[in-house]
Amino acid sequence: MSLPELSRPYVLDAETIGSFRRDGHVVVRRLASAQEVAAYRPALVDAGTKGRYDDRPLEARDTYGRAFVQMFNLWRHRDEARAFVFAERFARVAAELMGVDRVRLYHDQALFKEAGGGFTPWHQDQFYWPLETSNTITMWMPLVDCSDEMGPMRFASGSHRLGSLGDFPIGDESQREFDRLVAERDLSVASHGPFVAGDATFHAGWTLHSAPPNTTDVTREVMTVIYFADGALVGALDHPNRRFDRDTWLPGCEPGTPAASRLNPILWENADG
Repeated sequence: MSLPELSRPYVLDAETIGSFRRDGHVVVRRLASAQEVAAYRPALVDAGTKGRYDDRPLEARDTYGRAFVQMFNLWRHRDEARAFVFAERFARVAAELMGVDRVRLYHDQALFKEAGGGFTPWHQDQFYWPLETSNTITMWMPLVDCSDEMGPMRFASGSHRLGSLGDFPIGDESQREFDRLVAERDLSVASHGPFVAGDATFHAGWTLHSAPPNTTDVTREVMTVIYFADGALVGALDHPNRRFDRDTWLPGCEPGTPAASRLNPILWENADG
């Protein structure tokens, strides 16, 4: 059975673009149709399930492990996953929200918050990324309808403008520190839920975000794709997490050189740019 193409452009309005740049996050409703998601979902779930690396029961894991089951680079394991991750429609939206002419893939990841799964602590994604640019963005798309009780993400609006907020990998410490910071700075916390399959949020790399637990008996199946602006340089490898990320998703790229390994193809470019 042939899969639906995901190249047809999605037309963003000025309000959506403005909201992203002001708040550091935005929702794009029905970026993919329910039929499109249903066609790709079986392969994504299969690739994600086979790629999981932590099979321990929930009660045996730490806070990070209870937050979700995490699987990376599905595009390298299934042709259907590659077609989804490389979708021009999604990459174009990412580029237009950031206001850039070309975007590259950083990596994809499936984030499945199991039934009864725990909360996701406050964190900044770009803490992990050795990229010398603020033009980074993550698409977060549920593969199933996602109620507020299933643990959709929450965002601290405007936090992307604060840049790096410290050496806090995701965990109990990041939750304490950033919970305090959100309160001290009186940052507005927003959630775009509930969602139908194919809705998508986009958030900037420095945007603080978290998620409540999944209190339902249904797994919150989410697929994410991380993009960055073409031309970005590799940053300092001054933390074990950033060294790990360079070795895993920017192989062969040294600090000060373009972030453009074989794993980082250009996924969309503006023909008129």
